[in-house]
Amino acid sequence: MWLQRIDDKIAALQKREAEQQHGRQARPAEPEWIIELGIGDGRPPAEVHMGGCYAAGKRRRPVGRDEARRLLASGVRACSHCQPDTALDILDLPARTVLAATAR
Repeated sequence: MWLQRIDDKIAALQKREAEQQHGRQARPAEPEWIIELGIGDGRPPAEVHMGGCYAAGKRRRPVGRDEARRLLASGVRACSHCQPDTALDILDLPARTVLAATAR
């Protein structure tokens, strides 16, 4: 009786591991560029990120390289963490605002 329970448990664990492995292999590839969307009517683009950026919010959609370049050139903010403007070789964007502490 105990041997049957142990065999059942081993079979269940092997099945779960096989399902997890299949899920990892079937997962779609991460997008190269993503747009973080704003809140409100039409959900306008708020920020451009590289695909694996940890700072991207939950409201986002994948975009192609050309659309990311177009959005950055039109004034959409580039993420200050992953710096997609640098990765896309866009040099003529307005400078990022840097908060500097004043020493007294």
